[in-house]
Amino acid sequence: MPTKILVVDDEPDLSLMISQKFRRQVREKELAFVFASNGVEALAKLQEDGEIDVVMTDINMPEMDGLALLAKITENYPLLKTVIVSAYGDMKNIRTALNHGAFDFVTKPIDFDDLDLTIKKTIYEASLLKKAAQERDQLVALQRELDVAKAIQKNIVPKTFPPFPGRAEFELHAEMIPAREVGGDFYDFFLIGDQQVGFVIGDVSGKGVPAALFMAVSKTVLKATALKGLPPHECLQQVNRILFMESVDEMFVTVFYGILNTATGEVSFCNGGHNRPYIVRPPGHAEMLTGQDGLMLGLLEHWDYQVNKISLAPGEGLMLYTDGVTEAMNRDHEQFGEERVAASLQQLTGAPLTEIIAGIVKEINAVVGGAPQADDLTILTLRYAGTSV
Repeated sequence: MPTKILVVDDEPDLSLMISQKFRRQVREKELAFVFASNGVEALAKLQEDGEIDVVMTDINMPEMDGLALLAKITENYPLLKTVIVSAYGDMKNIRTALNHGAFDFVTKPIDFDDLDLTIKKTIYEASLLKKAAQERDQLVALQRELDVAKAIQKNIVPKTFPPFPGRAEFELHAEMIPAREVGGDFYDFFLIGDQQVGFVIGDVSGKGVPAALFMAVSKTVLKATALKGLPPHECLQQVNRILFMESVDEMFVTVFYGILNTATGEVSFCNGGHNRPYIVRPPGHAEMLTGQDGLMLGLLEHWDYQVNKISLAPGEGLMLYTDGVTEAMNRDHEQFGEERVAASLQQLTGAPLTEIIAGIVKEINAVVGGAPQADDLTILTLRYAGTSV
């Protein structure tokens, strides 16, 4: 697409000379010229044609002179580059034009070789300015999209606590702190019939918008499958097959999914390549959950996941987390680590769930010491209260 130049001059001979001088560039569609005889006509051309990149204007013209036109262009068309044309000795007006936004100038009688160089330089600067404006607009649009994605991601995980105020047999609380505007962590919990509550935490490979989109798909598919009442290992097997078929660029997700029997305290669970949770037993006891681990979901189409079971006594619970907790790192590349997680939990075992999460985050921040957050950080806590409450 040719660069379009608006030439504004009340001398008809100038348009003929320019058309003759640049006929090759016009023929080869490098340049295109639009002509106007004064500032008023030039403004009308600019309103009609949004593809003009450069304006070359004389100063002395009837109806509206070049300086008045320059003021209008600076105010209303900031992306345009303007070249002023004036008499050789008219330095006062030329300086005024340059001080009010003109990019360059040429003098009469016009040296067309010099004009050729001036036009090339002006076109180059105009293209840089236009590209910068386009990139700025793209960044603004991207930020708007990120803001929307952030709001969607924030709303896709439960935020109301306690989530089931009518149920006294158990407590749940969770918090997610993305490292970027959007991330790949998620958590969820839901009732399955009258005596079961499902709970899940996951971490998608990668960062940013692709991870957030795959996170939304993973969470939605898992919940829809889990609500069928399948045991955890069968649920993950089905979800794994679906995610494998839908996965892009070999993305995968680690998942820990458990079901608490609210009448007995028994927890059946399946681990799909995720960090092992901690079992918390007051007063002051926390240890990593044992059991068979499986492969992360979406990596292989078929994987034989295994179910594990534990029993929680009233007052005991679980703390699930993503690797943003253990791998939180200070500026000396020292990670928070599993030992600090266990030590923090041992100090907080009898505290309210909100204080457990807040306490762990506080300890992480103390170790990290202001270093940038490298990964999403998510914690889900569950406590069994028993049926006697």
